[in-house]
Amino acid sequence: MKSSPTLVGPLLQGFFIEHLLQQKHVSPQTIASYRDAFRLLLQYVKNQRNIEPASLDVTSLDAPLILSFLDSLEIDRHNSVRSRNIRLAAIRSFFRWLTLREPTILGLATRILAIPVKRTDRRLVQSLTRDEIDALLAAPDQRLWQGRRDHALILTLYNTGARVSEITALRQDQVEFGSSNFVHLLGKGRKERDVPLWPKTARTLKAWFRELASSSGRLAFPSARGLRLSRNGVDYVLKRAAACANCSSLRGKRIHPHAVRHTTGAHLLQSGVDISVIALWLGHESIETTHIYVEADLATKERALQKLAPAGAIVKRFTPDDRVLAFLATL
Repeated sequence: MKSSPTLVGPLLQGFFIEHLLQQKHVSPQTIASYRDAFRLLLQYVKNQRNIEPASLDVTSLDAPLILSFLDSLEIDRHNSVRSRNIRLAAIRSFFRWLTLREPTILGLATRILAIPVKRTDRRLVQSLTRDEIDALLAAPDQRLWQGRRDHALILTLYNTGARVSEITALRQDQVEFGSSNFVHLLGKGRKERDVPLWPKTARTLKAWFRELASSSGRLAFPSARGLRLSRNGVDYVLKRAAACANCSSLRGKRIHPHAVRHTTGAHLLQSGVDISVIALWLGHESIETTHIYVEADLATKERALQKLAPAGAIVKRFTPDDRVLAFLATL
């Protein structure tokens, strides 16, 4: 007996393998995000309607059910609005692809695609000061193998503004030493970019790579077992450095890999680097993304304010100093 052409299982398999991997060549991070969204959705449907994922028909995934699922993410799982919108984006992408694959469910897909993204407050990005970055770099105990790795990792994160996925996947052969030192990053959306290195970063990485020469792996920052560090692993490295750092202001701040990336962008802007160059440095697809650093940087706004005359200043009335001009003023 042939299975229904609208069973969710085979359709999801086609969506991930044929569409996302073979046709769109999306990044592993996108695959993981979409996978988690559908794991949560299928588990929710099983709990609410007692339908096993293998038996679930796509027509059961109507708009009210999707809306109920999105509400449960915020209420039951305490997810942020941003996380809720990320899950919705995965579902909408699936149904957009499905309208081409199964035109019979066009009406169902249209109603789901009409579910709006939930608006949320846009917070200013938080960055660290130069003193706080220096304290993080000084925190690891460089007498230990782990401390030397952590110091090199934090320094490279700050120098390059790399995403955590880029730094965990970084290989030693992606770092070039010579007349110009730079790192070749494989970024979001499979975009590549080269970022220059300070001489200090280059010297630190050279020494670190010499220490790794005896290992069989080629990862730039492996775990103690020689494996790739996880996102949580890098997060732990930063939190441990913040806890050991001789800097009281770090105690009340949330330290994570993206905070270091934001710090790189903010410090480049404060140093007078053009915003278009910062966008290239950080691998932003649109320069509008880079504007978050302009919005958050008070010093830049204060410099702009100094160029503007203050309101309420007394302006002297013009009085002619010539008899001809005085005559013309009486006409």
